Formats: sequence, C-alpha cells, structure tokens
Amino acid sequence: MEPSSPRVVPGVPRGRARLRAEVWIVLGLSLGQSAVYALVNIAARLTAPTPLRDQATALNPSRSPRPLLDLTYQLLSIGFALVPVALALFLLSEPGRRATARIGLTGTRPGRDLAVGTGLAALIGIPGLALYALGRAVGITVEVQAATLDQYWWTVPVLILSALKNALVEEVIAAGYLVERLEDLGWRPAGVVAASALLRGAYHLYQGIGPGLANVAMGVIFAEYYRRRRRTMPLVVAHTLLDVVAFVGYALVPASLLATLGLT
Repeated sequence: MEPSSPRVVPGVPRGRARLRAEVWIVLGLSLGQSAVYALVNIAARLTAPTPLRDQATALNPSRSPRPLLDLTYQLLSIGFALVPVALALFLLSEPGRRATARIGLTGTRPGRDLAVGTGLAALIGIPGLALYALGRAVGITVEVQAATLDQYWWTVPVLILSALKNALVEEVIAAGYLVERLEDLGWRPAGVVAASALLRGAYHLYQGIGPGLANVAMGVIFAEYYRRRRRTMPLVVAHTLLDVVAFVGYALVPASLLATLGLT
C-alpha cells in the first residue's frame, strides 16, 4: 500500500526551509535585487574620481525622446514593477482570508488611514528634507534629481503613478510581506524590524550614505507601526504623499528655487 501524501491544513505555516526560499525568491525579484544593485552602485560612486557631492542620480528619467513612446515605456515600467507585489499578496493569501485584509491594505478606514498617513509623511518628510540638505553640505549625498521627464500633458499623472507604485512595492514587500514572513519563521520583534529597516536603507544607497541612513530610520518607524497595527494602507498613503511632493514638486518648481532650498 502506497503512503498517502501529507495533508495540507489551512492556516498551518509551511516548513521553514520553504518559507525561507520563498522570501529569498520574492526579495530577489524585487527590493532585494534593488539592494544588491544599490550596494554595487554606492561602491562604484565612492571609488570614482568624482566626489560624492558632485555626483547625481535621476529617479524618473525620460526613456525616449518621442513623447508617446516615452509614455509607453513609463507605464510598462510601472506595471511590471507591481508584479512582485501581486506575487507577495498571492503568497500571503489564505483560504477564506485575502492577503489585502491580512496586511491591512484595504479602504475600510479611509479617514483614519489618511490622517495617520499624512502624519507619518510629515514626521518623515520634514526631517528627511533637512537631512538631505545636510548630507549634500557634508558631501555624503548625491544630487537627487527626482524627476527629469520632459514637460508633457502626461508628466504629472505619470509621476503620481510612479509615486503610488513605489509606495505599493516598498510597503507591501518591505513592511507587510517581510514582517509577516519573518514572524512566521520565528524571528523576534527586534530582528524583524531591523531586517525590514536595513533592507529599506540598503536599496536607497544609490542616493548616497545619508539617504541610506535616513531610510533605515524610516524603516524602523514603518516596520514597527505595521508590527503593532497590521495595516499597510497608512504607510502607502504616507509614502505616496512623500514621493508625490518630491516628484511633482521637483518637476514644477523652478530650478532657481530648488537651488535656494539646497535641493540641487
């Protein structure tokens, strides 16, 4: 008589080896890959003959001199970047419970989520702006060109979509998914928060050492908030607001004013 296959019981965590492999795969397709490239990038920047303060990076570059082709590339880039988010949500789903409900990516509390998200954006954004200016002054931060798209009718909508994309990728994966999976693996709270924060800091190192450290601090706040509240929606709101202000503001504010504020 052949042995029966092991029965899969809904709600029971899978084996740790399988979960570890799953986490590496998800990160390898998303933020972990970005972190590796950022580490190589910062090493290249630090060893280049040009000082870090005189280097620059563009966050939303134009992809073609032809407007409609550029728009197509922008939308494709945004769409494909969200595939790992869909994968993470798929893997977190359980019978009778959607992953969006599990990590609080729902619109059930719009007023509260908007208020908390706005508060978090202010808490992170105002000191972050000061730290960026300080980093530029001491030479540990590159010039971050938040938007270098040409001015078309679709520029601002695409920048807003890009901001939302960044928020979904980072908060669903670095906060929601990673915290959930590390807890499934038996990690302690301090280790979970540290891992999420260090990942967030690592994939921002292409902007320089200053932004990397600032994003570690942001990662601690966001991961701890998620660990306590189990809601990513306020984090998505906060992150979207931060990026919309940075991207759209950079695209619309005159270069002379940006220079006055120390943002170029």
